[in-house]
Amino acid sequence: MPADSKTIERAAWLRAELARHEHAYHVLDAPTIPDAEYDRLFQELEGIEKTFPELASPDSPTRRVGGKPLAQFPAVRHRIPMLSIRTETDTEESGAHAFDARVRRELGLDESDPDVEYATELKFDGLAMSLRYEDGVLVQAATRGDGENGEDVTSNVRTMRAIPLRLRGDVPPVLEVRGEVYMRRDDFEALNARQSAAGEKVFVNPRNAAAGSIRQLDPGIAARRPLSFFAYGLGETVGWSTPATHAGILDALEAFGFPVCKHRDVVAGGAGLAGFHTRVGALRDGLAFDIDGVVYKVNALALQRQLGFVTREPRWAVAHKYPAQEAVTRLRGIEVQVGRTGAVTPVARLEPVFVGGVTVTNATLHNQDEIDRKDVRLGDWVIVRRAGDVIPEIVAPVTERREQDLPRFNLLESLPQRDGLPCCPVCGSHVVRGEDEAVARCTGGLYCPAQRKQALLHFAGRRAMDIEGLGDKLVEQLVDAAIIKTPVDIYRLGILALANLERMGEKSA
Repeated sequence: MPADSKTIERAAWLRAELARHEHAYHVLDAPTIPDAEYDRLFQELEGIEKTFPELASPDSPTRRVGGKPLAQFPAVRHRIPMLSIRTETDTEESGAHAFDARVRRELGLDESDPDVEYATELKFDGLAMSLRYEDGVLVQAATRGDGENGEDVTSNVRTMRAIPLRLRGDVPPVLEVRGEVYMRRDDFEALNARQSAAGEKVFVNPRNAAAGSIRQLDPGIAARRPLSFFAYGLGETVGWSTPATHAGILDALEAFGFPVCKHRDVVAGGAGLAGFHTRVGALRDGLAFDIDGVVYKVNALALQRQLGFVTREPRWAVAHKYPAQEAVTRLRGIEVQVGRTGAVTPVARLEPVFVGGVTVTNATLHNQDEIDRKDVRLGDWVIVRRAGDVIPEIVAPVTERREQDLPRFNLLESLPQRDGLPCCPVCGSHVVRGEDEAVARCTGGLYCPAQRKQALLHFAGRRAMDIEGLGDKLVEQLVDAAIIKTPVDIYRLGILALANLERMGEKSA
């Protein structure tokens, strides 16, 4: 049954939309949507083309890796294409078992055959790079580009201390190494602080910072950027007896002097893959760098050759992601909260959105300077990020979806006013912002119920007096009933005062 006109129009729109986002991401280094949103559109187009093969045009984003070299850099044709790998859409453990089942099916294995051995590693969130060494000396560094042609960024890569200019040991005449240029989280924060202090552009995320640094035309600028590198594979090799397994290749690269991530393993079968996915998921937020999943590769190169490729992807490898930790939603309003030190913080009220395993309705905007820097406006569609237990934050507005000239938010003007001055919405004390401070503060001190509550929670916390049972609900009741005005009052509490509180009673008191 042929596709109807609505499906044809949808496929054409998806092709154009994905191509536009690919250009913004790969060429301009200015992502317009989160990876999860791009993946959703890509998977929709894949589904349409699978159902209606006649709609799979040669220029479809599903037929290529994506992105073209920037005109300012010399073009480099990859001797062996830098192809992308398939992404497993099932982010749960079952996705690992599904990949193993596909591999066994392609290899013609049944239940009586032993488990397939896999090399497992992290999926780094940076910029793919190919490094060419001749007689052990770095002669060329090229970005992936569209997979067939990349950009010559040798002069910038030479400034990276993580990448060896000369290899160690008995090296082959030609060795091309594939890997990822990335930026550590602490380096990223320090770079953004320096950029902000100098009045220069700050970056949205470490991946954007790494890509922007590599594509600097001035190597002197690239040299000042804190870039790192992990090796994870091979391109062309000449005169080298390649190890028989992918794990063996990584060990050999490490011996040559390349940085290779220690978070890698060799496992057996779907259960081994699922276990690695779970283990990495548990330590993900504690890593020094960003990842957006893990990668599974059939370990034996002989089996890789037997499995081969399908269109743009190898059958022997897959990227297994985690539930998205960035998502797009609507900013419905901005309210303020008063903290323990009197800091008056803007808080975004969002349309509920599922991010990183939880439903997010609020996100921090930090302070007025951050709102202005990011140009976040009331009613915007915004990118929300959540990392572990950290409070969700708004990364940036999706300006291309801004439907009109939306109103800007001014924190001080949004507060109650008295005698022409902004006041705390909780206690009515004046709110001031020092000339050298980014944060506005309530001047009420412990007179302010909001500050009093936060001060009491801090005093009773594990890192202070560690008072068991004194949590948010109880502190709120104690302050609202004027039973406690300072932390010292905690030690003067009587049973009757506590017993009269809601849900306490004499036994709990």
